Parts: sequence; C-alpha cells; structure tokens
Amino acid sequence: MEKFLIILMTSVLVNNYVLSRFLGICPFLGVSKKLNQAVGMGLSVTFVMLMSAAATYPIYTYLLVPNGMDYMKTIVFILVIAALVQLVEIILKRYIPALHKSLGIYLPLITTNCAVLGVTINNINDGFGFAESMVSALGCGLGFLLAMVLFAGVRSRIEDANPPESFKGLPITLISASIVALSFMGFTGLVDGIFGK
Repeated sequence: MEKFLIILMTSVLVNNYVLSRFLGICPFLGVSKKLNQAVGMGLSVTFVMLMSAAATYPIYTYLLVPNGMDYMKTIVFILVIAALVQLVEIILKRYIPALHKSLGIYLPLITTNCAVLGVTINNINDGFGFAESMVSALGCGLGFLLAMVLFAGVRSRIEDANPPESFKGLPITLISASIVALSFMGFTGLVDGIFGK
C-alpha cells in the first residue's frame, strides 16, 4: 500500500507532468482562463489518462512484446489515445454540451497531448505493473487537474491586476506559469521525507 501511495504522491506533486516535466502545456495555457473550463479539461485529461493506461498496458504486454513489436508502442498508444478522446468528446457533446463548447479545439488536442502519451510510455519505461500504472495515471491526472485549477486561480487574479503594458497578455501569463512551476519545486524531496526513503 505504501508503494502505491508513494507513486500517487510523486505523480501529483513531485513529478507533476505540467509543472515539473512541462508536458501538456498547450491545454494548460489555453483552457485555464476560467475555473469551470480548467476543471472540465482536468477531469477529461484524467479520464483519458486512466483509460489509456488501462488499455495500453495489456496491448503492450500481451500483444506487442510477445510479437517483437514493442518498437511500435508510440504509434499504437497514440491510436488508442485518439480513440479514447473521441469517446470523451462524444460523451461531453451528448451530456454536457456547454463544457464541450467551452473546451473547443482543446478537447481534440488531448489526442496529441504529450502528457497523456508521456504517462503511458513512462509507465512502461518505469517497469510498472497494471495496478501501479493505474495509480500513476490517476496521480498524473490529478496533478494535471491541480495545476489547471491553481493556474486558473492565478489567471483570475492577473485579470484584476494592472501589469505594465509590456507584460500584458502572454508575457504575464508565462511569468505566472513559471512562478507556479517554481513553487512546485518545493515538493522535491517531500516523498523521501515522509516515507524515509
């Protein structure tokens, strides 16, 4: 149980895919203007990460590796992720049309979101089993959601501020993102400190 907790905490805080590994920056910057959009995108990405980890692990372990085609994992994983994103898009369009409309172009971009692909490939490279892969995917998804929600809060504060003219728009957004990412560096060593590893 401790191993799963370490994987979860590490994925959410220490190795946050957006703020520490800088994967998935496009939706992070594009959909974090409003809290409801950020939560919707975070939950969608978390769902896709979980489902893609659940689907790609058996495909890799029981289909690609035994047939000597493990070099095809990136292409196969992208196809699986694309199919899952289409499923999410259909569900959102059918049951939550307002969120589907507000996410706009960024929802199909989950297909090429390197954070989702990174989770599936890193789970394989780290030698995780199925349960560990699922915990890692959940942690990475929750970390993505946390980053989106935090940055949505920061951006709402920026809108109320009056930065110098040269910093308005994208420059202040990037500066704010770097400060949020820098704050996550404070979690380095957290898991080692808590669990005494």
